[in-house]
Amino acid sequence: MRLLLIRHGQTPSNLEFLLDTTVPGAGLTALGERQAAALPGALAGEDIEALYASTLVRTQLTAAPLAAARGLDVRVRDGIRELSAGDLEMVRGDSEAAKAYMATAFAWAAGETGLRMPGGESGAEALARFDAVVAEAADSGAGTVAMVSHGAAIRMWTAARARNVEVPFAAAHLLDNTGVVVLEGSPSAGWTALSWAGAAVATVASGADGGPTGRPLEQPAQ
Repeated sequence: MRLLLIRHGQTPSNLEFLLDTTVPGAGLTALGERQAAALPGALAGEDIEALYASTLVRTQLTAAPLAAARGLDVRVRDGIRELSAGDLEMVRGDSEAAKAYMATAFAWAAGETGLRMPGGESGAEALARFDAVVAEAADSGAGTVAMVSHGAAIRMWTAARARNVEVPFAAAHLLDNTGVVVLEGSPSAGWTALSWAGAAVATVASGADGGPTGRPLEQPAQ
């Protein structure tokens, strides 16, 4: 199966660098709406047979133009929602909050799945729910599946499940709004990442360590 993991369009919370992870979450900005509208063209070469979105409204709004263009229903699943920020939810917009959040997420990807986000879920819980939706998609028989999800969830899951993406790579590469990670494989055979934000995984240049809102972690709060 070919799996397209798509980050949602820009939200007001992204602009304020807030960890906005609970349902229903923020909608899209005007730019986010344009990003969503551009997805059908950007993915014109993909023969998408099934389309999923998380339970947060921003992913469903992002998926809507693609669904309309392809004549697909959007399958809304809680399992691919953003990693729970727990005690950090919507209370801080600084780099330290993002560092704490992503440090936990990438520890999960490295195998420390018993760790729990302060006030939130564990890595085992987060991976299990995402895995379940991917398994459902694989069982559907669709050749190419698109899932509109969230930056931290996509980066963490890919680092945990793709044989050719290690934690340092996922930690060092941002995934901008409506950025896409393309993988190929199956839950039983495993996954190989083919591209990350449009570049082949083997040739993507190293970048700054990136936070869940798309801001490099070392950049001061704005």
